[in-house]
Amino acid sequence: MITKIFRGRGGQGGRGQGAGGRGGRGGGNKPGSGPDGNCVCPNPQCGHKEPHVAGQRCIDRVCPKCGTKMIRE
Repeated sequence: MITKIFRGRGGQGGRGQGAGGRGGRGGGNKPGSGPDGNCVCPNPQCGHKEPHVAGQRCIDRVCPKCGTKMIRE
């Protein structure tokens, strides 16, 4: 007699893919997804914007006007 034991839904062995089974990071229109967008200075007195460069995190860039670390828009 052969007995098959299923763990989790669809026999995935209990390993979920998170977020409704979509898995992975990025994609969609969330901040930090894809090469488009801008890096902005979070300083409300400055607000300088620069185009995002693919492969370079905005947090690693410094605002040329006030010296604050920039964030992704």
